[in-house]
Amino acid sequence: MLDILIVGGGMVGASVALKLSRAGLAVGLIEKQPVAAFDPQSSIDLRVSAINRRSEQWLTDLGAWSLLQQWRLCPYKRLQAFEAEQAGLTFHADEVALSHLGHIIENNLIQQALWANFPANLQLFCPATVTGFTQQSDFASVITAEFGELKAKLVIAADGGQSQLRQLAQIGVSGWQYQQSCLVVTVNTEYDQQDITWQQFNESGPRAFLPLPGKQGSLVWYDHHHKVKQLAALSKGALAEQIQQAFPAKLGKISVEQVASFPLARVHAKDYVKGRLVLVGDAAHSINPLAGQGVNLGFADAMLLSELLEQAFAQGKDLADPELLQQYQSKRQRENALMMSAMDLFYQSFSSSLPPVRFLRQLGLAVAEKAGPLKHWVSRYAVGIS
Repeated sequence: MLDILIVGGGMVGASVALKLSRAGLAVGLIEKQPVAAFDPQSSIDLRVSAINRRSEQWLTDLGAWSLLQQWRLCPYKRLQAFEAEQAGLTFHADEVALSHLGHIIENNLIQQALWANFPANLQLFCPATVTGFTQQSDFASVITAEFGELKAKLVIAADGGQSQLRQLAQIGVSGWQYQQSCLVVTVNTEYDQQDITWQQFNESGPRAFLPLPGKQGSLVWYDHHHKVKQLAALSKGALAEQIQQAFPAKLGKISVEQVASFPLARVHAKDYVKGRLVLVGDAAHSINPLAGQGVNLGFADAMLLSELLEQAFAQGKDLADPELLQQYQSKRQRENALMMSAMDLFYQSFSSSLPPVRFLRQLGLAVAEKAGPLKHWVSRYAVGIS
C-alpha cells in the first residue's frame, strides 16, 4: 500500500509528488496522459502563468527552476493598472529593492520541469483513467481502467477545476459563472522582449498584456460571451485589427499567432478534506484569473500540505490524521477565500460604468500611486514575500 496517491500530474500535483517522494514517502501519481520532454523548437504555449517569488522559491527547492531558466521564461520588473489612457498605478521592482516582481512562464514547461526531476522511487501510473473512488477506515482506493485498484493511506486530488475525485467523494462547491468569457491570444510584437505586464480596465472588461520571451506577448481580453465568441471566430488578420482598435496604443503593432477562449467561473470546494481525501489547487478552488494568482494559490496549498505530511511521516503519525488535515483546510480555505473575494471586488468595481464608482476607482488608483508605505506592502504581498 502507498503512503500517498496523487491524482493529477499537472503543476500542483507534480510538485507535491516530487516533494513527498524526495522526503522518503511511498508516493504514486496517476495522470491521464504522458508529459512530453521539452522541445526548444516548440512554439510558445497559450497557457501561461505569472509566477511570484514565493512560487519561484518553491520551484527552486524542487530543482525545476534551474531547468526553466535554461529553457524559456520572461521576467517582469513592472506591473501597471490603468483606466483608459490615464497614468494609473505602477509597481516597480526597484521600489521594493528586487531584481524582478515575477516571471511569465508557460504552464506546460513548469509541468515538464517538475516531471524531469521525478526520483526513481516515485511510482507513475500513466496513462491512467480513473473510474472510481472508495474509502475504508484505514485506507482509500482509486480504481483505474488500466491499473485496477490502487490503495493509499491518503489520496490527494489535484485533478483540476472539474475534479472527478471531488465529485466521486460528493464534496459540494459554491460558486458561479461570471457574465464574461476570456480570449487569450499569443502575439508577435514590434518591440524587443519587454519587462512590463499591464491591465487596462474598461466597462466591458479588462484587457491585459503579459510579456513573453523574445518579441512575443500574451494578450487577455475579457468581454461578454457573445463578443468573445465573435472574436475567436475571426481570421488571424481580422482579429489583429480588432485588437489594435481595442487595446491601448502602447501595445504597438502586432500579428496573431494562437487564439483560445474560455468562460470565467468561480468554484470553491465546501470542504478541502473528506476522510482520507484532500483537495489541492484547482480541485479545491478556481479563481478569477484577473491577477494571475491561480497557480500561486495552488503552490501555496502544495507547500503547506507537503510540510504537514512530512512532519506527520517523520513522527510516525497517521497521514490522514483529522487534526493535521484540519490545519491544512483551515489555513488554506480561509486564505483562498480571501483572495477570491478580493479578486471579485476588484473585478466588479472595475467593470462598473456608474459615475460614482468610476470616480472612486480613478481616485483610488491616484491615491494608491502616491501611498508610499501601503504601495510598498502591496508590492511585496503581490510577489509573495509579505
